[in-house]
Amino acid sequence: MPEAKPPLFPDNPHFWFETLRVIAADEYGGSQFGEVLAVANRIKGGDYDSWFEAWNAIADRVATEADDRLGRGHRVSARDGFLRASNYYRSSEFFLHGTPRDPRVARAYRRSVDCYKACAALFDPPIEPVEIPYERTTLPGYFHRADLSSRLRTTIVMHSGFDGSAEEMHFIGARAATERGYNVLAFDGPGQFGPLHREGLTFRPDWENVVTPALDFVLKLPGVDPRRVALMGASLGGLLAPRAAAFEKRVAAVIANDGLYDYAAAQLARAPAEQRESIKAMLTAESAPELDQALDQTMNPTARWAFTHGMYAMGAPTPRAYLAASLAYNLRNGVAESITCPTLVCEAESDLFFKGQPQELYDHLTCSKTLMRFTEEEGAGAHCQAGAGRLAFARIYDWLDETLG
Repeated sequence: MPEAKPPLFPDNPHFWFETLRVIAADEYGGSQFGEVLAVANRIKGGDYDSWFEAWNAIADRVATEADDRLGRGHRVSARDGFLRASNYYRSSEFFLHGTPRDPRVARAYRRSVDCYKACAALFDPPIEPVEIPYERTTLPGYFHRADLSSRLRTTIVMHSGFDGSAEEMHFIGARAATERGYNVLAFDGPGQFGPLHREGLTFRPDWENVVTPALDFVLKLPGVDPRRVALMGASLGGLLAPRAAAFEKRVAAVIANDGLYDYAAAQLARAPAEQRESIKAMLTAESAPELDQALDQTMNPTARWAFTHGMYAMGAPTPRAYLAASLAYNLRNGVAESITCPTLVCEAESDLFFKGQPQELYDHLTCSKTLMRFTEEEGAGAHCQAGAGRLAFARIYDWLDETLG
């Protein structure tokens, strides 16, 4: 049976997925379905400028209305508006990272964070912006408390992956967790939204050196049970979080949503199997003009974005240099086998980016492990179960409840 075309942007799967990603935030207040449809109708598929203009316009409108509501004392209405505006600004600059110094990128980032901080102050209890000491700087994040009591609670440290943000984690696990009585520290590491936009800090593969300072920080916060601190990573975070857990033994459980074992292998999955090893060899060669030309000629819409954002987020000057950098992002050489805490690996049936990788990670684990599959029939088959958050986090956090008691 031929694969069904997306209901919006049928000829551009990535534009559809990013639209679905915004729709999915509706479950925790980060969008409204009608607003998303109105925006999508103004976007020309594959046109990055069109994407920015439509999302930026509605973000400006919603943020202005939220400001007005707050000025008139309507705190809940203002909170809801600022939350949606923050997510719309985040989405607006998503496809512009081929020219990261574009002033539209800086403004959208700043407005996304400002709107989120405005909404965070209006929650009960307030969501607290934090700065986590990291090397010679800080990493931005938010502490979501289940309540203001002194009761020690299970706490989840969570982060996104290749292109998400600590603000977006509001919809991708944070509020679902506080509803269930967990505390949450959501943060951005190097290569992710805040550090990348603020200081140009790019990704590093030894993610334990990012998670360790986050754990040092969260263990000093009120209401955190030091025996029950879980770690969750979304998307590329499904590799980064397990990598950290292999070395950071204070993690009581780890959630890979979705699981990822070898990032470079996922990038090279479209190449013929018999050519992959030779391609890897060419990636680190001083010169490989044939590969450079081949990469230029095989840029479908998803690959085009992945390369431009990857060059930005990993500090790579060319597509080949980005792929070469990706070779370091894996759980090979016994890393996966070094994880000792209970591990949940999530798998989405129709994952656009990492199909097959969750099973590979699961197969390499030697700890207590669970593979949790989500299907198209459930409406949960997209990458990180976009559009089925209530279903996904019910299962994920029920697993955590039963695992950590």
